[in-house]
Amino acid sequence: MNPAADAPARLRRPSWAGRNYTLLTAAAVVTNLGSQGALIAAAFAVLDQGGDGGDVGLVAAARTLPLVLFLLIGGAVADRLPRHRVMVAANALNCVSQAAFAALVLTGEPRLWQMMLLTALGGTGQAFFNPAAEGMLLSSVSGQQAGRAFAVFRLAMHGAGLGGAALGGAMVAVVGPGWVLAVDAAAFAVAGALRAFLQVGHIPDRTPGGGLLSDLREGWQEVVGRPWLWAIVAQFSVVVAVVGAAEAVYGPLVARDSLGGAGPWGLALAAFGGGTVGGAVLMMRWKPRRLLFAGTLCVFPLALPSAALAVPLPVGALCAVMFVTGVAIEVFGVSWMTALHQEIPEDKLSRVSAYDWFGSIAMVPLATALAGPAESAFGRTPSLWGCAVLVVVMTAAVLFVPDVRNLTRRTKEVAQGVPARDDEAVPSQS
Repeated sequence: MNPAADAPARLRRPSWAGRNYTLLTAAAVVTNLGSQGALIAAAFAVLDQGGDGGDVGLVAAARTLPLVLFLLIGGAVADRLPRHRVMVAANALNCVSQAAFAALVLTGEPRLWQMMLLTALGGTGQAFFNPAAEGMLLSSVSGQQAGRAFAVFRLAMHGAGLGGAALGGAMVAVVGPGWVLAVDAAAFAVAGALRAFLQVGHIPDRTPGGGLLSDLREGWQEVVGRPWLWAIVAQFSVVVAVVGAAEAVYGPLVARDSLGGAGPWGLALAAFGGGTVGGAVLMMRWKPRRLLFAGTLCVFPLALPSAALAVPLPVGALCAVMFVTGVAIEVFGVSWMTALHQEIPEDKLSRVSAYDWFGSIAMVPLATALAGPAESAFGRTPSLWGCAVLVVVMTAAVLFVPDVRNLTRRTKEVAQGVPARDDEAVPSQS
């Protein structure tokens, strides 16, 4: 056998990695490399101007608020217009807002309201980008290898996020936050250029219908008409909120008081990121037949970090817990994307994705705001145990929904949104 003759075959893309999928993955790597560092840079830009933790929180909230407000509209727009155009426009907005943020930091003394405004513009862009991007990704793959494709995409995304956070932190220390923000602006420009080459000819034209409100209503009906879908969205509205409060508020406090400071907490978060990479690698091989049952069982470990902080466990044990949690949530993530790809009609993907995103983040600001008062009222340890219990209760409740337990992976490729034939593995439908 001639090794040289086999080289092109080894380099050939897998059959499931088409043009759109490859472009989407490359663009996601670029943006995650820039954005993770930019999150660190934005916080230090506030602190360098004399701000405190409360000011950092205000800038973070300025990004989250428009994300919550405009997500549903973004989903409707992405199902109405060509998704790649929505993505490119959102990337352009992010590029301009980050470039302006960088210019303010590099050339002057940015005021808090200016940083909040520019961060809010970035959050607005993200609100329109996320549903369009998820809809585009879900429509870019087909067949039995969809789960593997989603796992590879998430592996690339999480790997870039880990690298971006490490590189961004180092760059903030060496060259300052302004240049890191400028790099993020350039990353959005490059990613937007890549996404401009996406092809949408395979997506059928939408039948003319009602207006924006009608589109939102159709998306809502798609969600509430599928018990497995609305049950898991409701579950994650609580799970993400309490896990976010535990990690954003209580985690740093426990680290300061019991673990030795920010360094060990950063190590624990890095272990979680490593776990997500490991989970994505696992899901490249594993194809659970009962998608949502396997995925939901893997949500239970999300209670472990809160319990570990409540004890609190030593740093090594905490890192192990965070790694396992990262693996588990990635199993859920790939299973969830595969279920959406299999079950949701193509023309409603972005609207369903928007309701999914909205459910996941809508209660996060409230939970983080209530974390402090809860600690004052009940104590830190009981509050952390309460977070763990809520995760377990909400996840156990979802398992009572028959469709969550019974929805199965189809064994043959079918048109998206079209029922399988009788000889195929058919999910339980309500």
